[in-house]
Amino acid sequence: MQPLEFIKYTPRTNCGECGYAACLAFAAAVTKGGEGPEKCPYVDVSQLGDEFASEDRGSDGLEGVGKLLDEKDLALVAYLKKKTSNIDFGEAAEAIGCHWSGPEKDSLLFQFLGTDVELSHDGILINGEEVEDPRDQILLYNYVHFGGGRVPQQDWIGMESLPNSISKVRTLRVYCEERIASYFTGKTGLLIDSALELGAVVQDNPEQICSAAFLLPALPRLPLFVLFWDEEKEDGFPAKVKILFDKDVNDFLDIESLVFVCERMAERWVGMIT
Repeated sequence: MQPLEFIKYTPRTNCGECGYAACLAFAAAVTKGGEGPEKCPYVDVSQLGDEFASEDRGSDGLEGVGKLLDEKDLALVAYLKKKTSNIDFGEAAEAIGCHWSGPEKDSLLFQFLGTDVELSHDGILINGEEVEDPRDQILLYNYVHFGGGRVPQQDWIGMESLPNSISKVRTLRVYCEERIASYFTGKTGLLIDSALELGAVVQDNPEQICSAAFLLPALPRLPLFVLFWDEEKEDGFPAKVKILFDKDVNDFLDIESLVFVCERMAERWVGMIT
């Protein structure tokens, strides 16, 4: 049973008597984390199926949901690592813009948001250290697995112009564009200085269409064009950021991975000076 199915058995009032802040959180804890449905005094357990009768379902709640997500990420890492094990790195390097170390180490060398990546058939190192976050591993293996394409022509479009991106436009705005804009409001100089540490190149802005513009190579064949407008207090306009992609970007990554790249960019951009 999924959380949205289970929630129908709850009062949907977010009363908190179960110990969770909202009925949906409780529903997720029960269906995905092994929480006991009887913790909600309003749920008629007799109406539930046998799947909730087992005594070994666990009782980790939302912590259990997090564990399941971690397990899912690790499983995906293993799957993608296996997929890339069949790739001839020497032949694949050019199409994805990487350097091949040669047959002795047989690894791909490239940059990811200003960090040095070494991806081999045995694993991934970032700046010489093992990658801790499985999401970074998923992204980097995925980039290699996609196999690349032609060199980006820098024909820029917004995410909303990419296919199947409707559900991701808001995620990009909230976790990347608005995050950068809000932090660097009134700090255009600081924005520019920190952008250089990410490997960004400041772009000419002859007509002053924005406060600053950057070409940021997130991955070898994945440039991001970042536009920043600082706030205009007199006119009541807040700071704004817009991320643009090459129109053929889906030759290199899927939409989900693109959003994650941008989230990581925002995290590092802000994190460098906090």
